[in-house]
Amino acid sequence: MQKTWRNKIKSQSQAYKFALIAVFLWSTVATAFKFSLQYLSPEELVLFSSITSLFALFSILIINKKLNQVIPYIKSNIKLVFILGLINPFLYYLVLFKAYDYLPAQEAQAINYTWALMLAFLSVPFLKQKLSLNDIVAGIICYFGVLIISTKGEPFSLNFSNLDGVLLALFSTILWSLYWIFNTKAKGDSTVMLFSNFLVATPIIIIYFILTQPFVIPNTNGLLAAIYVGLFEMGITFLFWLKAMQNATNTSKIANLIFISPFISLIFIYFILNEKIYISTLMGLSFIIVGLLIQQKKTKK
Repeated sequence: MQKTWRNKIKSQSQAYKFALIAVFLWSTVATAFKFSLQYLSPEELVLFSSITSLFALFSILIINKKLNQVIPYIKSNIKLVFILGLINPFLYYLVLFKAYDYLPAQEAQAINYTWALMLAFLSVPFLKQKLSLNDIVAGIICYFGVLIISTKGEPFSLNFSNLDGVLLALFSTILWSLYWIFNTKAKGDSTVMLFSNFLVATPIIIIYFILTQPFVIPNTNGLLAAIYVGLFEMGITFLFWLKAMQNATNTSKIANLIFISPFISLIFIYFILNEKIYISTLMGLSFIIVGLLIQQKKTKK
C-alpha cells in the first residue's frame, strides 16, 4: 500500500516536471514568433519551422524505434492524414503567423488562447455535443476579454487596433479546434501521427512557398528563430506535455498549469521584444482565463 502511494507521488512529481517544462517553452513562443517575423515573412517562417519540426520528429521516431509504424499508419489513414496535415502545420500556422505579423505579440497570443472555447462551440455541429450554460457564459466572458484587448481597453467603441489581425487570430482558433476535432478520429502513436501530418504537409508548404514567394537567402537571426519555433512550438514541447499527462495521477491539476503560460509569456514579450504591456491586455487576458476556467468546470463534470 505504502509502495503504491509512493509510486503515485513520484509519478505525479514527474508529471509536474514535464508539464512545467512544456509550459515554460510554450511561454517563449509568442516572443519567438514576433522576433522571427522581424526578419522573415509568415510564409518563410512556416516553411523553415515546419522543416525543422519534421526532422526533429523524425529523429525522435528513430530513437524510439517507431519509424516503421509511419507508412502503415499513413496507408490506413491517408485521407485523414492529408486533412490534418493541411490544417496543421500548413493553414493553422500560416494564418497564426500572419496574425502575429499584424498584431502586437501580447494581443495575438491572448486571442489565440480562446481556441479551447472555440473547440466547445465547434463540437456541437461536428461531434454532436450540446452547449451548456457554462459554455455560453464562458463565451461571453472570453470574447469580451478579446474585445478589451483588441480595442486597447475601449470595448464599446469597437475601434479595433487592427481588425484584420484580430480576425486572423480568431480564425486560427477555428483551425486549431478543427484539427483536434478531426484528430479524435485518428488512432495510433501520437509521435507517429504528428510526424505523418508534417510529412504530408511539408511538400504542400514548399509548393505554396515557391508559387507565392521570391526565394532569398534567409536572415540568420530569422532562420535561428524559425528553428526554435519548429523545435519548441510545433514538435518537442507537445511530447513533453503528452509525457506529463501520461504520468499524471490527477490530470486536472496538470491541465490547469497551462493557464500560467500567457502571463509568463508577457514577461518575455516585455523584456525581449520591448513591447509595452497594456493594462487592457492584463484585464482582457484575465477575462479570457476566467472564461476558460468556467468552461473547464463543465468539462470536468
